[in-house]
Amino acid sequence: MGKLNNNRWSIMFSLIFAGEMIFSLPFHIARFFRPTLLDAFSLTNTQLGDIVLPYGIMAMLGYFPGGMLADRFSARKLMSFSLLATAAGGIYMSYIPGISGLYFLFAWWGITTIFLFWAPMIKAVREWGGNNSQGKAFGLLDGGRGLAAAAVSSLAVFILARSFGGNLNEISDEQRISAIRGIILLYTFFTAVAGILIWIFVPDGKIVETNNSHKPKSPLNLLMAKNLWLQAIVVVSAYSAYKGLDYYSLYAVDFLNMNELRASAFVSNASYLRPVGAIAAGLLVDKFSGKRIIGISFILLAIVYSLLSILTPSREIKLLLISNLLISFFAVYALRGVYFALVEETKIPASFTGTAVGIISVIGYAPDVFFNSLAGRLLDNSPGLLGYQHFYYVLIAFSLIGLTATSYLDTKKSKY
Repeated sequence: MGKLNNNRWSIMFSLIFAGEMIFSLPFHIARFFRPTLLDAFSLTNTQLGDIVLPYGIMAMLGYFPGGMLADRFSARKLMSFSLLATAAGGIYMSYIPGISGLYFLFAWWGITTIFLFWAPMIKAVREWGGNNSQGKAFGLLDGGRGLAAAAVSSLAVFILARSFGGNLNEISDEQRISAIRGIILLYTFFTAVAGILIWIFVPDGKIVETNNSHKPKSPLNLLMAKNLWLQAIVVVSAYSAYKGLDYYSLYAVDFLNMNELRASAFVSNASYLRPVGAIAAGLLVDKFSGKRIIGISFILLAIVYSLLSILTPSREIKLLLISNLLISFFAVYALRGVYFALVEETKIPASFTGTAVGIISVIGYAPDVFFNSLAGRLLDNSPGLLGYQHFYYVLIAFSLIGLTATSYLDTKKSKY
């Protein structure tokens, strides 16, 4: 029994670590080190936002067929290959390619991180959680992912500090490039390690059998289910809020009087709220319901974004601004920790988990296509506080849309 439990936790640890490292190269560097990244690659906010566009396009094209693939083939093989292919892209990025090379690289990552990885991971976690512990399973997944992200980003901040040296007021272009290269190679190494862990610990999965009376005639019948589309709206709203966190380090430099290093450290340290928010939300979901906890999280975000949009940054309210940013971190991480628990709560058949996740994700992760380009233009076209006010207006709108979709979810009986 003890050996079985140890094996279960080895599987979950591997899924947690891989689930975060797969996205570290495309997203962590911009999230934690945006000011340094922009300078090292000579990019504007708009250009960096546009570079993510091919990633989003390839991801959207990969979600649905990747979901169907996950229902038919080994999660272990799919995820391991995906992680190693993503790490190969990190080696290329370490050479500091030009903007054309970055467009190609992010398109490649759109394929490697989504088509062969995303649905197999979600399906493996759903199977790990069983019928009664979905909140726990997905809370542990995203909470553990947050802990992994924060821990690795702390190492990356250390690399940044060593590269900059003692004088933070006179940082050369060579120092920024050296720092970014070191950070890229760090994330590349851990992504490759994650691929090895998946290969060693995650077993070749089996297709989950379901009662025929609850099994759709075709996975395409899922397209007729209202709950599926409502879940997609919940995910797109929550994921937009998550994408918004990428701009907090820049906001800290512009309005909270932080330098590049302090801003990166602030966002990195705030990421330790992710395991707290995700695991707490997961436990509450198992006790109450995903619908209720998700609704409360969206209400909290709408309030916080409203305050950030109307407050004028100053020394007197700096602590209030930081507190609101931290609350939004917590609420966003709570949402991300549990929104896929709705797959079980709305009684989607287990044999079509991959397909359902693929359909939800096509819409749910659409912000990878548009959010960075939109946010970059909002900030560049209206420099200063006005651009950030527009930015927060967009996040308020998504919070209200997500709250509305959550309220219409039907979790009482199977609709499939």
